[in-house]
Amino acid sequence: MVARVTMVSADRAREVGAAAGLPERRTQSEAFRTVANNPGVAGVAFNQLLQLLENNTLDFRLRELMIMRIGWVTGSVYEWTQHWRVATTGGLPPEDILAVRDWRSSDRLTAADRAVLAATDECLSGGSISDAVWAEVAKAIPDPAQQVEFVVAMGNWMGFSLLFRTLRIPLGEGVAHWPPDGVPSPAATR
Repeated sequence: MVARVTMVSADRAREVGAAAGLPERRTQSEAFRTVANNPGVAGVAFNQLLQLLENNTLDFRLRELMIMRIGWVTGSVYEWTQHWRVATTGGLPPEDILAVRDWRSSDRLTAADRAVLAATDECLSGGSISDAVWAEVAKAIPDPAQQVEFVVAMGNWMGFSLLFRTLRIPLGEGVAHWPPDGVPSPAATR
């Protein structure tokens, strides 16, 4: 897969990130180096991402399962691969993460996990969250601030998935695709 947009240099990415108030560690990814072609968009998009990753209040497990489901359903190797590392480093069991591939058939997931995944699937299918599914989400995430964060986070990672797939942002050198087993999403061939 050949990237559609050339990444800026690592030095230029640091400059763009510094101007946007981002920590340097957030400016060296392939994603940032691609989006940094448009410094204004990079600043807005990655400051929102920083908020959702580092200043969030939403449960880590629920957030990461949602992101992994988005990566799987949309066929985003970049999203799946990057968040595999985030989720496993954060303590999620690999078997729970893999369960998002066919979550309705899995016995590894909690009621809260299932509510979040059902909501994610409804949004990925082009709709919004139904009243019945929202009622389950509200049980799993009773705090209104976290409910807002959940919906914004879902939109954020759906948008990033589109970005990764459309611009064909590559993984870093030597990074294994579709961890842990190399099995790609059926959507990855589209």
